[in-house]
Amino acid sequence: MRIESTSLSPEETYRLLSGVVVPRPIAWVLTASAEGLKNLAPFSCFTFVSNKPPMVGINMGRKNGVPKDTRSNIAVSGEYVVHIPTAAFTEAVHTSAKEFPAEISEVDTLGLRTVPSTHVSVPRLRDIPLAMECRFHSTTGYGDTGAEFVVGEVLAFHVEEHLYENGKIDTANLNPIARIGGPKYSTLGEITTLTAIKQVPKSVIRH
Repeated sequence: MRIESTSLSPEETYRLLSGVVVPRPIAWVLTASAEGLKNLAPFSCFTFVSNKPPMVGINMGRKNGVPKDTRSNIAVSGEYVVHIPTAAFTEAVHTSAKEFPAEISEVDTLGLRTVPSTHVSVPRLRDIPLAMECRFHSTTGYGDTGAEFVVGEVLAFHVEEHLYENGKIDTANLNPIARIGGPKYSTLGEITTLTAIKQVPKSVIRH
């Protein structure tokens, strides 16, 4: 069968693409409002875009044409923390995706514990084994629905020691969750290890 993209509504396109681009890692983003209210929301259009300095990018859509609380909070403070949620927090991640009123803190509602961050005023979740303190870098708008690709520089990585070995993350032990189409989540499943391919070292380009 053939599906013409011009025949699809934004919702239909999202349902289709979210089952095509899979699995997608989840950024569980903690921000704070100008009044200090903590907001927590998951985003599954998430990747890294630079390794020097380290930067991560998240696609943030709108609801009824209005930016989500996460995007609004980042616009005010320029600071946020990206967490990599593990399988143990699947239910909490899913619940935090609900459209809570702006005056309701998902962190408090879910009973999650926080600890102060090092470089940003926004705290991080205490019980998530991997988190990244971020400072807003730039944003680029795409499409007709007001979606923005938000890029932030990672100022610090917080990693539980048992997950860090020889400069790498033990992803199997991290046991992160990923999003697939619909209200469905997955874990890593079977991992296949092949012989490492030699690569040319990364270099810094002087501007």
